[in-house]
Amino acid sequence: MPLPRIGRTAAAVATVGLMGLGAAACGNSDDAEQAETAPTASVTDPGPLFDECGAMSDDEVAAAFGLGTFTTVTRNSVGCEWEIYVGGPSVSFSWYRGSPIGRERAGSDLIGRPAADVEIGGRSGFMGSYQNELGQTTLCEIGVDFGGDFVHWSVSYSNLTPVADACMVARGLAATSVERVQK
Repeated sequence: MPLPRIGRTAAAVATVGLMGLGAAACGNSDDAEQAETAPTASVTDPGPLFDECGAMSDDEVAAAFGLGTFTTVTRNSVGCEWEIYVGGPSVSFSWYRGSPIGRERAGSDLIGRPAADVEIGGRSGFMGSYQNELGQTTLCEIGVDFGGDFVHWSVSYSNLTPVADACMVARGLAATSVERVQK
């Protein structure tokens, strides 16, 4: 015998209600705890504005690097790269807006260039380097912290004999660009 109209509606409501309870029972009891402990994005003030290429001219970078003029110079919205030849000795400047310096520092550690604390123009930062089999520093990177932003200089003599200590070159370039920053 068919259910009366009111009985069918009540049965449908009861079925939907039971399905909802069943779905809730399948949920993870840690859901509420996870919602409370989920990380929140921290908002930081933007750092200062840097002129193109860290306010360094091609001639200044070439003089600091000491290997003559660059055959390739690449400029874009986040940095510059100067190369003696493609894939060879190079200098690069990068400006990271809204990116934590700690991630870059950790990356340096992970790829075998243990990061050391440095101070450039009164700003904290890190320096990571690589030495060749002769003990010459052929690659150096320096990151300088500006709160929510950071700048990064990398100097690589590649497989050539360095004409200067790569970290001295990187430190000098970083100090000059920090000194010239737009406040």
